[in-house]
Amino acid sequence: MFDLSIFNHLSDVKILVVGDVMLDRYWTGDSKRISPEAPVPVVKISGLDDKVGGAANVALNIARLDGQVTLLGIIGDDENGDRLEQLLTDENINSALIRQTEQPTITKLRVISRQQQVVRLDFEEQFSIEHAKSLQQKFEHELDNFDFILFSDYAKGSLACIKDMIATARAAGKTVLIDPKSKDLSDYAGANVITPNKDEFIAAGGQVHSEDAIWQSAQDVMTNCNIESILLTRSEQGMSAITRTKKVDMPAQVLEVSDVTGAGDTVIATLAMMMAAGLELADAAKIANLAAGVVVAKLGAATVSPEELYRVVNKNMFESKQAHYQTPFDEVLKHIEFARQSGEKIVFTNGCFDILHAGHVHYLEQAKALGDRLVVGLNNDDSITRLKGPTRPVNPLKDRATVISGLASVDWVIPFGELNGNQYDDTPFDIIQKVNPDILVKGGDYTPETIVGADFVQAQGGQVAVIEFVDGCSTTKIIEKIQQK
Repeated sequence: MFDLSIFNHLSDVKILVVGDVMLDRYWTGDSKRISPEAPVPVVKISGLDDKVGGAANVALNIARLDGQVTLLGIIGDDENGDRLEQLLTDENINSALIRQTEQPTITKLRVISRQQQVVRLDFEEQFSIEHAKSLQQKFEHELDNFDFILFSDYAKGSLACIKDMIATARAAGKTVLIDPKSKDLSDYAGANVITPNKDEFIAAGGQVHSEDAIWQSAQDVMTNCNIESILLTRSEQGMSAITRTKKVDMPAQVLEVSDVTGAGDTVIATLAMMMAAGLELADAAKIANLAAGVVVAKLGAATVSPEELYRVVNKNMFESKQAHYQTPFDEVLKHIEFARQSGEKIVFTNGCFDILHAGHVHYLEQAKALGDRLVVGLNNDDSITRLKGPTRPVNPLKDRATVISGLASVDWVIPFGELNGNQYDDTPFDIIQKVNPDILVKGGDYTPETIVGADFVQAQGGQVAVIEFVDGCSTTKIIEKIQQK
């Protein structure tokens, strides 16, 4: 497991994005009739929305993740270019765009009615080799300020000199990532990572009919095209991070898909951010895969925030262990601390929870409602025996932890009751000190003065709360009822 502290350093990351920049315009309105002039709908425009597109959307994804990003591309000396630069300024993206008068700013105008695209109008012309050379010169001027370079190729002509730019970047010791468009991946020779989708991989000679075929054909592509590694995006099959020595597969995230627009931009932007923050390709790709799962659940070319990404990474890393508790629990404490740093309020409670019943569920739901994350301290088996007698617990720790962590209200389960010094500690005081909750909760007829750990929590500025138990619900009564039958 990698250290989640990388999320504390995203604002230190500096990335240069180079490629085809675009302005995406959306005109929306209702359509109630067919034009008398032609068999087409009449759309009464009621909304106008402009967004950055192409390489600019990659830069936007980096900026939304708190990265420091500079965007290098070509625009026209026109109103659409003015608008694009204003949008970049609004998003704290450093614009290093080249204005020229021969070609327009690439603009895509979409007319949308009732969530359906009626027509798309493209305003663009292929940039000339002279334009590409001017971009190359600007690139060489900017290069020394960055360690990570991201090329976003949409085959509009801006990157006609990409081979030379890659060679210059690698000679300077820079890491190069590329979202490719060319069918000839040798155009990207020298790249550290390319991120083709499945169709682009096939067009370049890749085979996808089996996992072995993907592995072998990827090796051929990397060897023949002089590329270090590939992150293959495979739609509903997830992603595969492939190097010369291994292939790491990541399943697609099971989320309701609303719109896949811009998901590829999010993937390479997140990948670059995480690699620049210090992660290896496979771990960075896992986070990029999770980021893609977040954005496809949103409408339009969406982005992911550091807080959203942290939460889904935190949750995924914990659940992927297929373990509901840990001893020692240092990794769980890391998750709790980063949740706190993300602004989440931590609630702690504890108990035996031997036979889970309706009273427990109600109590834990009320406890969770007091904050954002609920940590449950769980007496281990020996502790329960000492407290309740030799016939208890009915259910062993592993089973109790599995059941209670299955509740939507519970985020983490931490056992306690081990030998502490020369005696067993059947109170949760030690883990309360380590968790340092914002709110300490206990149920029943306790008063704050009689709750273990209350003084400590209050001294740290936290709160103590007492929640009433549901009448008639208890493990003891359930056992007595069973024994009577």
